[in-house]
Amino acid sequence: MKNKKLSYIVFCLAMMGCAGPSVPEVFTDSPNLPKIYPDYTDVTIPVNIAPLTFELDEEADEMVARYAVGDNEMVFVDKVQPDIDDWRTLVEQAKGSAIAVDVYARKADQWTHYKPFSIFVSPDSVDSYLSYRLIFPSFVSYEALTINQRCLENYDESVIYDNVLCSFEKDGQCINCHHYQQYNPKRMQFHARQNNGGTVVAYDGKVKKVNMKNDSILSAGVYPAWHPWLNLIVYSTNKTAQDFHTVDHNKIEVFDSQSDLIAYDVDKGEVTNLENDASELEVFPAWAPDGKTLYYCSAHFERKDTTISLVSEVIMRSKELKYNIYKKSFDPETMVFGPRELVFAADSLDKSATLPRISPDGRYLMFALAEYGVFHIWHHDADLWMIDLQTGDTRPAEEINSPDTESYHSWSSNGKWVVFSSRRDDGTYTRPFFAHIDKDGHGTKPFELPSADPDYHRQFMKCYNIPEFMHGPVTIKPQDFADVLKGEGEPVKYVQKLSK
Repeated sequence: MKNKKLSYIVFCLAMMGCAGPSVPEVFTDSPNLPKIYPDYTDVTIPVNIAPLTFELDEEADEMVARYAVGDNEMVFVDKVQPDIDDWRTLVEQAKGSAIAVDVYARKADQWTHYKPFSIFVSPDSVDSYLSYRLIFPSFVSYEALTINQRCLENYDESVIYDNVLCSFEKDGQCINCHHYQQYNPKRMQFHARQNNGGTVVAYDGKVKKVNMKNDSILSAGVYPAWHPWLNLIVYSTNKTAQDFHTVDHNKIEVFDSQSDLIAYDVDKGEVTNLENDASELEVFPAWAPDGKTLYYCSAHFERKDTTISLVSEVIMRSKELKYNIYKKSFDPETMVFGPRELVFAADSLDKSATLPRISPDGRYLMFALAEYGVFHIWHHDADLWMIDLQTGDTRPAEEINSPDTESYHSWSSNGKWVVFSSRRDDGTYTRPFFAHIDKDGHGTKPFELPSADPDYHRQFMKCYNIPEFMHGPVTIKPQDFADVLKGEGEPVKYVQKLSK
């Protein structure tokens, strides 16, 4: 499409004082929906989402599009980019119903009117902020990465922490695994590996660096799960590596050669093992919202060839790794965990399940399923699945999946929305997509994170990693985090079991 870059105001000036752009009066109707990017045809959006912008995704000399609710309408030329105040008025009027959308394209002297579509406006709002890592595909670089936050009600974005504030290149870091206690931006943690490594914990204005390495545990904490109200974080501890493929469709394989579960008492600085069977690879803990059940994944792996290194054997047998979903009971009064119980046997389907996430009402468990392995973001066959924890019914979430990768996912605090990482656009770059979830656990057609310029994501060469909802922004400055990371970390004390 020829990009004429005509704004609403410029168009009016060109028309010498007209009331504004208007839709064509003479046209041919098409039975087909328009090809637009991002694809917002017949999606459902929260009432407080930022304006949806789009452009025609096919060759044309000109495009005109209209958003309309009753007598209220907005007409755009070439790119749909609503004024935020006008958009707010429109979605409020459409709340509980829909915005009608008409798209017209001109090729030479002929206008075509495509099949109209709707943007349904749910009265269910979404959390106002989303945070994520921005990172190049790991076959390019891992150093130039940041943890960012975006206001979902507009396009404002800011950096929470920048990976290069402490060090770079041969003395570089890798920051990862940001996480919050109950969507609270004042209670946050993230990790730094390599130089100045440690776990940063921010709690109600206080920030500390923790050195969680201890001879009695496998490694420092990696994947976190903060208890809903106790100052207790469960981690998986992982010996992680990756290998690169030249022929396989999945170009990178990230895997664990060892992994366990630990619990860390933030206030006491104490850590203990929860699961550390050498033949089990435990990972991805997640709390139920009532704080009485811990879910996680584990794969059984026993060595067959001790003449080679453990890492080499895992690489050679990587497609044998099938993770199941388990749970452990927990008593918040006594701080005692129960034995593990099987929740979903993915290996019985010859599949591997990862990333269990429980809805805020405790009813549904969403997880990612692929043929094998633990890091499904690199697996093109990865899909999202749903378990009804009341009935046990388990199914693929076909209504929100695509032919390419669906992976890391998070529930909104009201349980009405999920955000997930998807590579449906190009197979290489992950971008956040949102879907509304109804009372029966079914989702609507997903929509991509809106941008001020609809072509932004196709020109942005970074992946959105670990999308997490938040009630508001993190207010601690990036340099303040860096100053803490440059200091010494508080050591942890190993205990046999936690206590009140």
